[in-house]
Amino acid sequence: MLTPESRQRDFPTLASLTYLNTAAESIPPACVGQAIQAYWQDKLRGMKGRGGHFAQVEACREICARMIGRDAGEVGFASCSSEAYNLLATALNLQPEDEVIVTDLDFPAGATPWLRAAQPPRVRLWESRDGELVFDDLVPLLNERTQLVQVSLVSFYNGHRIPWAPLREAVRRLAPQAVLSADITQALGRVTLDCADADIVISSTHKWTLGIHGACIIGIPRSRANRLTTHAGGWYHLENAFEADRFQRAVPKEGAASYSVGMPNFVSLYALNASLRYLEGIGIEAIARHADPLVAQAHRGLRELGLVPMAQYRPEQPTGILAFRHPQSAALHAALEREDIHVMHSAGRLRIAVHGYNTADDIKKLLAVLGDTLRRL
Repeated sequence: MLTPESRQRDFPTLASLTYLNTAAESIPPACVGQAIQAYWQDKLRGMKGRGGHFAQVEACREICARMIGRDAGEVGFASCSSEAYNLLATALNLQPEDEVIVTDLDFPAGATPWLRAAQPPRVRLWESRDGELVFDDLVPLLNERTQLVQVSLVSFYNGHRIPWAPLREAVRRLAPQAVLSADITQALGRVTLDCADADIVISSTHKWTLGIHGACIIGIPRSRANRLTTHAGGWYHLENAFEADRFQRAVPKEGAASYSVGMPNFVSLYALNASLRYLEGIGIEAIARHADPLVAQAHRGLRELGLVPMAQYRPEQPTGILAFRHPQSAALHAALEREDIHVMHSAGRLRIAVHGYNTADDIKKLLAVLGDTLRRL
């Protein structure tokens, strides 16, 4: 996917470290730094620079639309996924008699707004078994009162990828009033998406998309725009923000555009426009063809070391994430850190994330250090 020369040119810091932590933070390509400098040059022009700012927003909207399978009018931006989910809560305006389904493999941003509502709906937990979500456990939770089913396409926690088609079929059949929402943060930029028919998709931008902090992508089809329009105040998302009647009524743009309630975080969208075009130039399928065998290599190696991944490896449902627990995880993590091998460590869990810029040598080094450390423990 990348030659040694292009990898060194585009990701020069990878020459000195083994980076397997993209599920937390990516290493952006050099073009992202150039885009940030372009923002700075536009900013130095003061008000005249806004022409460049808004042009970048629209260019970013267009590439985001292609990446998530929507058109540009169905894409909006917020500052982070937590903001997006809280804005979604205003759109749904759920009541105590309504029901929401979340999973125990979800990131808190998608699961907690419903618990913090002024009048919380009934939150029902779809619990995983052996690291996987089993549809037999979902079916009893779905009913005519279900107003939202919130899932992560790929779990940040252990890399489990939910089979989308059977999820969609179950929700549409058993909970026809429900909004089906997908957090695609741990998928976009790494795997081929199969959830274009979700009612709303939400993604952070500083992980597999190779962007920076300060942005979030929201995709809502026009068919769901009316129901999923936010009830937030602001100005950028309003049709009449500066009209004569602005103090009598606030008229929002519908759907995804309603999630951009204030001035865009321009620098993050300059960065995202550059990073997504970089990924598109390589191709998500090409990234998967390169990185999926590395995940399989890591999975085999972990099992040979007696380390059991927290989710089953399913080549037909590929992801970039592997995680495992160990009673001496802190010692394992410290050993990896000493060798400049970067993975995530949290509460006894080590998480490995493999992107297109990783190599077979990265996996070999990881497994070698883990093996040597385990023998000494």
